[in-house]
Amino acid sequence: MEFTDTTRFQIKSPVDVLPLLKRWRNCRQENFLAITLDGSHSVIKIHHISKGLVNKTIVHPRECYYPAIKDNAVAVLFAHNHPSGSVKPSQEDVDVTQQLCKAGAILGFHVLDHVIFSKYEFAWCSLRKEGIITDTPDLSMNLSF
Repeated sequence: MEFTDTTRFQIKSPVDVLPLLKRWRNCRQENFLAITLDGSHSVIKIHHISKGLVNKTIVHPRECYYPAIKDNAVAVLFAHNHPSGSVKPSQEDVDVTQQLCKAGAILGFHVLDHVIFSKYEFAWCSLRKEGIITDTPDLSMNLSF
């Protein structure tokens, strides 16, 4: 799905992405999204990567980075919903995030964050804030994550 008004919609902190995720907040199955960003971290497009079950979905770096390559993106922000309402990252969430970060580094993409959100408006978790995503030394960020 393409976010229709991406003009100057910049991601400066994890909370900035939440308005873009409203459509998937009340889904009964997990949905995994890749949001492609340009060099100033303005949104290029929102891509729906996969739809799964009530408590899991299949995610592979190949499908996650294909849209970023196509969009000539510089950075990517991943997001997925937890239909249960809990935004606590599972071990699978951590493992997938680490795998995506490694793949992104090889391909030259900066993973800005991986946000888990739920049906509750103020329930979300930034895996960067949790310390699961860290910047590589050559990618300096001046963001309030």
